[in-house]
Parts: sequence; structure tokens; C-alpha cells
Amino acid sequence: MVSSTTLLAVVVTSSSLIDMPAVTDFQLHERLAADTVSLGRTRLCEARLMNDCTWPWVILVPAVPGIREIYELEVTDQQRLLAESSALSEEMMARFGGDKMNVAALGNMVPQLHLHHIVRFEGDPAWPGPVWGKQSPVPYDEPGLTSALDKLSLIIASLA
Repeated sequence: MVSSTTLLAVVVTSSSLIDMPAVTDFQLHERLAADTVSLGRTRLCEARLMNDCTWPWVILVPAVPGIREIYELEVTDQQRLLAESSALSEEMMARFGGDKMNVAALGNMVPQLHLHHIVRFEGDPAWPGPVWGKQSPVPYDEPGLTSALDKLSLIIASLA
């Protein structure tokens, strides 16, 4: 398994400082921090694994302070977010073999801009409806978390 420290080192050393947004004032919303596990950084975003083993579920949070909506990002960051989201979606579908990828930026409960990427399966507990409010989160056990981190860490590192 790639440790978060190793992954962070890969992310930091594989990106030029010119391409990285300034993150000195960026702080992850406390609800996102409490409900997720860090997967590391992409060029633009903090990547987080939702601590719910029911669905492969990754959240991209642009590391730009004070942003609530996609249109508030600089145009180059909007383009970068779309590129990272698309690449993440494609790789998650390939690795988890889902039937549908759900991507959403709601922000009703957490005002900080964040994009949910949820691999869906026909017959999953919420299919075909939305995952929100269907059931309480089912936290990962240690082997399940290790497996998810192994599958996802390399994807996130490739986006750095």
C-alpha cells in the first residue's frame, strides 16, 4: 500500500510549482474532513475517499479558498477541474467495473465547492435513485480501506 506520506511526496515532487494553485489559505471543510479519508492531492484538488464502503466514492475539492461554485474558479482552474474529474471518473469505472458514474456538485450541506464521483451498480441499495439519504454510511473496515486506498491512490497520483 502507498502511504499518504509517500503519495504526498509523489504529488509534490511530480508537479511544478507554477502549475499548483496557492494553497496557503485553503482549509478543508470540517464535515468533509470528518466523513472522508485523504487520498492526496491532484494538481488542483484535495482528493478524499468517502468513508462509506457501499459505493466507491471519491470527492475532489479544489484547493482554492472561498470557492462555492464552479463558475467562481478561474477559467484555467475550471478546465483543470473538468479534466481531473473526467480522468478520475474513467479510471474509477475501469477499476471498479460499475454500471454508471454519478458526478455531482451539490453543496447544500457543505458550502465548500466539491465534486462527488460515485461508482454505481445496478441493484445497489439506492439504485436507480440518488445515494443521499438512502442509508447510513457503512464505514470501511481496515482490509476494505486498504484495498480502496490501493486502487485509488495511483489514480490520484496520476492526476498530479
